[in-house]
Amino acid sequence: MLVSPGIVAPERRVPSAIDRPEYVGQTAPLPYRGPSVRDTATIEAMRVAGRIAAQALDAVEAAIAPGVSTDELDRVGHEFLLDHGAYPSTLGYRGYPKSLCSSVNEVICHGIPDDRPLADGDIVNIDITAYIGGVHGDTNKTYLVGDVDEESRLLVERTRESLRRAINAVRPGRQLNVIGRVIEAYARRFGYGVVRDFTGHGVGPAFHDGLIVPHYDDPSADTLIVPGMTFTIEPMLTLGTIEWDLWDDGWTAVTRDRRRTAQFEHTLLVTDEGAEILTLP
Repeated sequence: MLVSPGIVAPERRVPSAIDRPEYVGQTAPLPYRGPSVRDTATIEAMRVAGRIAAQALDAVEAAIAPGVSTDELDRVGHEFLLDHGAYPSTLGYRGYPKSLCSSVNEVICHGIPDDRPLADGDIVNIDITAYIGGVHGDTNKTYLVGDVDEESRLLVERTRESLRRAINAVRPGRQLNVIGRVIEAYARRFGYGVVRDFTGHGVGPAFHDGLIVPHYDDPSADTLIVPGMTFTIEPMLTLGTIEWDLWDDGWTAVTRDRRRTAQFEHTLLVTDEGAEILTLP
């Protein structure tokens, strides 16, 4: 079933006691001028933010079912973050109006929660980020809604596996492009497209700190991976084309052929041995 825009409810409120990122109320975030290697205090704060984001994702997962609207999922994620003292990073980021992204079926990313109920057979990606302690923890997963066809189920399973393989490839001394090389090689085995125009990114004190993490083999992504770096890997695989169209809302990106797409994401800390996943519950 193809997705069409629904009615978007007003922004949810956040108590004044909860610390907000600097970009809230601004048209865009300030450029990040800090270090790419995090200090001990920042890393500890990111472990907290990552854990809360992962727990919020689990809370949303428990509410996913046919007939439940994506706006209801937004409410669940929003309230979980507030209850744990965290701000939903997407709310107010460059004007984004909701507390998570809900991308259904052919929506690649940045789907805005609305009154559309999930249907039996849908797949839905939930992308949620927690801001607490001055840092962000960013994660997402794609879920099956009810009885999902085998082609879609395999796409979701293999997208999750592509993320696992990419995380295992992270090692100090390697170039960042090893990540995309691993993802693209795996996806090619099944004829999947690997979205190029939306990428992983550096994350920490800034939601997006300027570091780009391609999910395809990009020779120009030759930044050296070093301990203390924190970034996301979030491959988006498609059943067909990687070309996309943007809805009039300015956010929702859908595959041009309207075939399905899946995504998984973790925030990682580079260690001396490899990568520590910060977004685990």
